[in-house]
Amino acid sequence: MPSHIFGRSTTGTPPTAVRGDGCYLIDGAGKRYLDGSGGAAVSCLGHSDPEVRAALHRQLDELAFAHTGFFTSGPAEALADRLIANAPQGIERVYLVSGGSEAVEAAIKLARQYFIEIGQPQRHRLIARRQSYHGNTLGALAAGGNAWRRAQFAPLLAQTSHIAPCYEYRDRRPDETAEAYGLRVADELEAEILRLGPETVMAFIAEPVVGATLGAVPAVPGYLKRIRGICDRHGVLLILDEVMCGMGRTGHLFACEEDGVAPDMITIAKGLGAGYQPIGALLASGRLYDAIAAGSGFFQHGHTYMGHPMAAAAADAVLAAILGRGLLPRVRQQGAKLDAALRAALGQHPHVGDIRGRGLFRGIEVVADRDSKTPFEPALGVHRKIKALAFDAGLICYPMGGTLDGRQGDHVLIAPPFIIDDAQIDELVAKLTGAIRGATGA
Repeated sequence: MPSHIFGRSTTGTPPTAVRGDGCYLIDGAGKRYLDGSGGAAVSCLGHSDPEVRAALHRQLDELAFAHTGFFTSGPAEALADRLIANAPQGIERVYLVSGGSEAVEAAIKLARQYFIEIGQPQRHRLIARRQSYHGNTLGALAAGGNAWRRAQFAPLLAQTSHIAPCYEYRDRRPDETAEAYGLRVADELEAEILRLGPETVMAFIAEPVVGATLGAVPAVPGYLKRIRGICDRHGVLLILDEVMCGMGRTGHLFACEEDGVAPDMITIAKGLGAGYQPIGALLASGRLYDAIAAGSGFFQHGHTYMGHPMAAAAADAVLAAILGRGLLPRVRQQGAKLDAALRAALGQHPHVGDIRGRGLFRGIEVVADRDSKTPFEPALGVHRKIKALAFDAGLICYPMGGTLDGRQGDHVLIAPPFIIDDAQIDELVAKLTGAIRGATGA
């Protein structure tokens, strides 16, 4: 019987997932797939966590839904308390939504309303980075800097300025230290603020570790601290998008902890619900909340399913597991093992240009020529071949194209569940190595 699903692609029907077992998904034919990317860096606890499942059963027996226009709920309050107890300094409020794009939309709108509330309505401009990705709704897509994702929707997008990414592998000059490079590209933010007029700029948004569009590229030391200083100097809000890299993925609950930076807003999702329920959140500083409270008293934004009790119960159980089972140090430990295994297997491969990342968030950049860093021709579809070969071998990974500029370049993102064991790391690396060799012919 033909499917009536309007899927991501109109070519072919994917296998049907019927069961989860730890780090594995199982299809209708019984084939097991090692989830080497957690879907899209989502399934941080694997696919069959008993405590999260039990929390959902308990909540369903008590309360499934109550609209936040009328009620709060116990699970939402508990989740917010747990997040704020572990958040960077100054972050005091949690605005619960249903996913990462919604969280970014909320952040952009809160930035705008904040400046209206404090009497600076001329501030409306947003600055982001090229090769960033902040979501697929129109506001989040406008913030993103990936040319391929933006192209066909460009007439619908709000104008956003884009400066250089912090992309050390491609852009650091031979005569620069990593720190000097980071300061140079960070200073592009100040130049852009001055070009636009500081009085017109409301916010700068960036991923501390860029995920989907660059492949686990972390900021170099000192970069985000310089960014924070520039924002402070010009009264610009700093929004850090941790939808993909946050919630323990890098070995810290918030990725920005490793950079020693506290933003004005943080967006989170994906690992927050670990796939057990759709959920995201905007975390905001007390200063922003207080401005709304002292002004209109109402954030002019909202969605029907925000603060959903079932989603909040799942996310609170996920956070309790991450914090209570020692999973953050485990991510750092297993991440180091994964990095070492990738370098041992692929570090000298003629078509692997870079292996990078933090914790269990790793990227492999695939190139036509290792010495010159020349990318493969986009028409070859190397990333698509890697994905297909890996999937055939029983490995789910997250390859993407357009790494350099939205058109050229290929990379593979690896983001397995935090519970991955040593044998599964070996399985992941072996199957990924085979897929890369098959796709590149070497």
